[in-house]
Amino acid sequence: MIEAIKASVTKFVKDEGGLTIVEYAVAGGIITLGVVAAFTLLGGAVDTNIRGLCGAVKSRAGTQAAAC
Repeated sequence: MIEAIKASVTKFVKDEGGLTIVEYAVAGGIITLGVVAAFTLLGGAVDTNIRGLCGAVKSRAGTQAAAC
């Protein structure tokens, strides 16, 4: 009995079959959620910085600045 378990564990550890399509789908979903979360969390900060830069360019260039 113990030999069978040991053989099964050894076979599992040595298996290099790669990821199945389900595992790729799960990994892709996790990556997608991470990207969406990052864009959501950083979106406001990026918008604020871009608007600040745009305002600085407008004030520096005077009335000839292009619309941001």
